[in-house]
Amino acid sequence: MGYVKLEIRCPKNVAIVTSADPDPVWTLDDLLSELNSLELQHGARISVSSPPKKSKMKEMANGSNKPFVMRITDDDVYESESEDESTDQRLITGTRFAFPDDYFSESDEFDDEMHEKSTPSRLMQKKSIEEGALFELESDHQLMVKEQLRSKLSSLELSQKIESENSSFAMRRLEKQAEARQELDRRLDKQYQRKIAEILDNHLSILQRNHEQRSQIEERRIRDDATLEEAKRKEKALIDEKLRQEKSKAEAEVRLNAIKQAEAQKAAQEAEIRAAKEAAEKQAARITETAVFDASKKDLTEPKGVENTRTSGNIKQGDFVTKQLGIRVIASKAALEAESNRLAIYDEVAGRINVIDQKVIDKHGRQMYKYIKQIGGTVENVRAKAHVLVQLIKDPMLPLSISLLVFANKVVSLCENPSGSFDKSAFACGWVIVLIASQVPDVMDLVLAEFHRSCIYTVPKHLQASDAASQTKDYWKMLGYREEDGKIESTNEFLNRVESCMKLYAALIQTEIVGVKNPYGLNYGWAWLAMFLNALPANRTTAVALEAFLKMAGFSLLRKYKSQFMKVLNVISRRFLPSLKQRGEAVHDIVMKLEQYLDDKIYLREPEGRQLQASSLSKFFE
Repeated sequence: MGYVKLEIRCPKNVAIVTSADPDPVWTLDDLLSELNSLELQHGARISVSSPPKKSKMKEMANGSNKPFVMRITDDDVYESESEDESTDQRLITGTRFAFPDDYFSESDEFDDEMHEKSTPSRLMQKKSIEEGALFELESDHQLMVKEQLRSKLSSLELSQKIESENSSFAMRRLEKQAEARQELDRRLDKQYQRKIAEILDNHLSILQRNHEQRSQIEERRIRDDATLEEAKRKEKALIDEKLRQEKSKAEAEVRLNAIKQAEAQKAAQEAEIRAAKEAAEKQAARITETAVFDASKKDLTEPKGVENTRTSGNIKQGDFVTKQLGIRVIASKAALEAESNRLAIYDEVAGRINVIDQKVIDKHGRQMYKYIKQIGGTVENVRAKAHVLVQLIKDPMLPLSISLLVFANKVVSLCENPSGSFDKSAFACGWVIVLIASQVPDVMDLVLAEFHRSCIYTVPKHLQASDAASQTKDYWKMLGYREEDGKIESTNEFLNRVESCMKLYAALIQTEIVGVKNPYGLNYGWAWLAMFLNALPANRTTAVALEAFLKMAGFSLLRKYKSQFMKVLNVISRRFLPSLKQRGEAVHDIVMKLEQYLDDKIYLREPEGRQLQASSLSKFFE
């Protein structure tokens, strides 16, 4: 009998077997049914006896019947393995066969029933050789299936490994491609940025060239405009210079006429004085360091708390004395002449104000006063304010002479309400006046005239009433008292204003600026002091004026005149103070101040604020 190839049973309508059991379990019934099917296929019936009963199987196990043992040599195994290797490695799939659970029951009754129901088979009736063949076939089949499964698993594992390697290789290749792509993108970005930078640079270069061209065009236009403006300014300056020269000539003529008129008036006054005083002294007393004057010792009672300033008629030859409504003017001839000349110039300029709009003058005056109030104690501030004031003075909206008159009025008006730091601001104002006078010389005469109008002791000059009836309201106003609401101001207010005017006047005459000449310098201050001591009487008002002047200018006079100034101080100590003390308690305060000035030698100390600071403290600490 030849061998029959057994296949895994599966439904015929299934094209592909999806799974197979690598170690199928075949029951005896399954084997019998399979043999029957083979018999039907090959046209022969293979009779297979029914399985032996359990009792018989036990006997066989006890040794009565020895089981069939199939032995396979090593050569058979090797040949079998060679044949398996040469066979197709395709996986043979099939369904799994399993014994029913009832078959493994240990019940004897169940075994008997199964034995009775089973059909006797010719295979079971054969000897044990057939049984061994069946076992051998079954074992070979199992080995073959297992080997096929192992081969399939190995091929699958190999395929999986190859696929994994391919996947890894593909991933690495994709990563390399991604990196190459990124590198290419970076290069493209750099090229793109470089192109953008080049385009932007070109655009900026074009814009810069256009801007430079426009700037050059604008500069040329500005230069052309500046040239045109300069030409116009020069032309206007020439016209203004011509007008100024004409005005100067006219003013000079007016001043000359005024001087001539003043001289004529003075000549008439001198003739009247010579006729009135038959015993007038012929030799004129000159200003010396030992000059003294004889003050009247007769005191008169003052009305309304105002001090009487009468002196005796013993006036030295050369002093100018006149009578007008019982009022005598006591001053030196030179002082009165200078005052007359300056007041004539002042009146001549003031007469032109009527033709100017008063609103324009007021606006101009407010601007000047604002800058005058801002004058500080530094050189930088003083020069800046002087420059601004010069520009305002030269403003074409007002004639130059009117502007100078307005400036003189505003700068002297600082004495009306002096502040606590007036001494420092007085020196700074003196600098401003000298700086302006260096550019506009005519301003000094108007400033001095304004001083004389505000305080007669800057001349120096004193008015004395001949009797009590002459001490009218007009007399006090001529002395310098102010009338407010129909009443004459108090003596203290009047003396405060006299003190302020004398301080500003003394600060002006001693101002010394490097590179700038003071047209009214310290020599005029020395002449003022000599004329004051030779002509004016010793009373409360003159003492206040003298003390204020010495406090501001004494240090500078000592530096220049030295021993001569010390002789003048001796005259004040030996002549002026004793005459002043005879006035009684009313002059006690001013006597104490003069004695303190002489005893403490205050003239050796430089007044505070005389030297201006180079710069402000805030800038100094920066």
